[in-house]
Amino acid sequence: MTVYNIAMQKSPRYTPEHAQSGLDAAFPEIETWPNQFPGYEIIVDDPEFTSVCPKTGLPDFGTITIRYMPAKDCLELKSLKEYLQSYRNLGIFQENIVNRVLEDVVRCARPVWAEVKGDFRPRGGISTVVVARWPRPENGTASASNSKKNRRKSR
Repeated sequence: MTVYNIAMQKSPRYTPEHAQSGLDAAFPEIETWPNQFPGYEIIVDDPEFTSVCPKTGLPDFGTITIRYMPAKDCLELKSLKEYLQSYRNLGIFQENIVNRVLEDVVRCARPVWAEVKGDFRPRGGISTVVVARWPRPENGTASASNSKKNRRKSR
């Protein structure tokens, strides 16, 4: 008699190494230039962003959108392009990409506020949109009222 669907021992699908993959990578520096005007918003899109899934090795494609209000410095676009292209062959989760880009933008430009959005194309029928904002919520989670305020403020 043939038995189907017998329980097989599963190995861990995702490990701590997968989760941390790419976070310690060295990236090119994002250059800045002195801002000349107060109180305006800059939006930068990279519609051809690519990276690699650290678990499967398959490519990830998406659009990275950086929105920020400059304080003293603006992001220099050529160096930003080179920075974003350095993710091309890097194994890193989509959530980590968006948060790492936000941290690097904030470190380099020190904006009044910033938002990074990753809109990743479907793989296996599932698409992902990841949004990270700075300043970060104090307790690490955004309440519904804070999210509404941030959306109104960032429009």
